[in-house]
Amino acid sequence: MEASKKEPLVITDKEQMRKWSRAMRSQGKSISLVPTMGYLHQGHISLVREALKLTNLTVVSIYVNPGQFAPSEDLSTYPSDFHGDISKLMSVPGGVDVVFHPPNLYDYENDMKRNKNDQGVRKNLEGKGAVVSCLEESGMGHETWVRVEKLENGVATVVTKLFNIVEPDVAVFGKKDYQQWRIVQRMVRDLDFSIRIIGAEILRDNDGLAMSSRNVHLSAEERGKALSISRSLLGVKSAAENGHINCRELRDSVIQAVSEAGGKIDYAEIVDQESLQAVEEINSPVVFCIAAWFGKVRLIDNIEINL
Repeated sequence: MEASKKEPLVITDKEQMRKWSRAMRSQGKSISLVPTMGYLHQGHISLVREALKLTNLTVVSIYVNPGQFAPSEDLSTYPSDFHGDISKLMSVPGGVDVVFHPPNLYDYENDMKRNKNDQGVRKNLEGKGAVVSCLEESGMGHETWVRVEKLENGVATVVTKLFNIVEPDVAVFGKKDYQQWRIVQRMVRDLDFSIRIIGAEILRDNDGLAMSSRNVHLSAEERGKALSISRSLLGVKSAAENGHINCRELRDSVIQAVSEAGGKIDYAEIVDQESLQAVEEINSPVVFCIAAWFGKVRLIDNIEINL
């Protein structure tokens, strides 16, 4: 069967996005959301295929969230190919209904223009030394943040915003960013969002490297060295299944393998799958999460170990 060529509706305004969702829901349609930062690869497409199985309509958001970058990462270097992303989404059988592509989810200049006296009020407050914004002198900065205690990685606020704008019934996240997936699950539970959260398995290239938009920045040599991540994780899983459950020893073996390959470890931890708290021995389901630099590229990966 020939692939669908349905072109998705592109929405950039959050009010228009919300109106579309509410109109569809009023017709009895269910909606799934696949949040992405763009520069889509087959890993993203696998999330879209999963979403298509679950609801009547599918929304893919493309928004580069500053909160998901490490302090030493340059946001401006994150790859972007919006037209290419649309083409890839059109190739998916069944097609995507909407691409939500907002320019800036933290810009409230239009929202603040409620009446022509606002600016005068702000100037009057500023003149009295009042603090009107933690981010901008104009008083129009973002001041409210969502934090999941003990699990936070900078993603909860932007996901909350996307949930409130798109109002989906289902949201699909990749397990490659395991912490993000668990944070969203916990947030949805604790704040009573009526949204089902799906965690989709990591999709890998034939050589074992976890698919990532950042992989495009790896040289051929760096890519070869980066394979030490997935190979050492597989080694740890095999070792644990054969009775080696001391986490310090398992962690050290991965750090050594990746470091010897030329990688710079950001973090490497074996944690409980639910709480994400570090463990000393593997006596219950855990996940080994790692982030490492190869050249200027920060890669993340993980492997679940279910004993």
